[in-house]
Amino acid sequence: MLKYIIIFLSVFLLTQTVFAKEKRVLFNLKYGFIKGGEAEMIIIDTIFNGKPAISYCFKGQTTGLTNAIYGVNDTYTTIVDAETNLPLKAIRDIKENKYRWYNETYFYPDIDSLKSEKTGWKKMPEDMVDIISSFFYFVKVYDMESMKPDEIKTLTSFHADKIDTIAIKYIGKEKIKTELGKTKTYVLVPSVDKGKLLMSSDGLRFFISKELEIPVMLEFELKIGALRAILKSYKIDGVEQVK
Repeated sequence: MLKYIIIFLSVFLLTQTVFAKEKRVLFNLKYGFIKGGEAEMIIIDTIFNGKPAISYCFKGQTTGLTNAIYGVNDTYTTIVDAETNLPLKAIRDIKENKYRWYNETYFYPDIDSLKSEKTGWKKMPEDMVDIISSFFYFVKVYDMESMKPDEIKTLTSFHADKIDTIAIKYIGKEKIKTELGKTKTYVLVPSVDKGKLLMSSDGLRFFISKELEIPVMLEFELKIGALRAILKSYKIDGVEQVK
């Protein structure tokens, strides 16, 4: 289950950057009152192949008792076209106990193809996202204000070196309390493989800030109890926004 947390909350930057606006978000991962790890997200303007792009960089790791039982130190990066919000490059560096996975994928929408360092060239459907960029694409491309509760959008995605689909349900709006104060959010629920730990395939809930367009809280309904990723710190160009 922790891999889903790390998928959406983690950090790594492997490209030349332009020192423009940078957003850095730090989360605590908690089982009830017990801290189980930390996750960090960096969103930064950059240049990729000479064109404006956005880098979504994520890193997460377990701490304390959780780390002793099941150590996780995962890193994910996706670079997207600043205009289309579609992925151009994805890096996955996963370390979970003894399991290791590293891959780089390059996306070429102009020729409807992608190249995975592990499995080579594949034909790519139009407007395909990857698992990291899917939520940012969702918020930027769809008019959230006009969406109805329980409305579902299905996106073609590339994850775990496979072309698949991801269905994202819009639950509605909710005001939640964070370190930023009371924050208006859009609530999104992705349909994922529930695996051994999730209660159901819709046991993940993402709270995306209406104003900032970043996740400020995540909830995971696990068979062993509820897990939350809660915003701890939020900086823009190095200036702390949490009051």
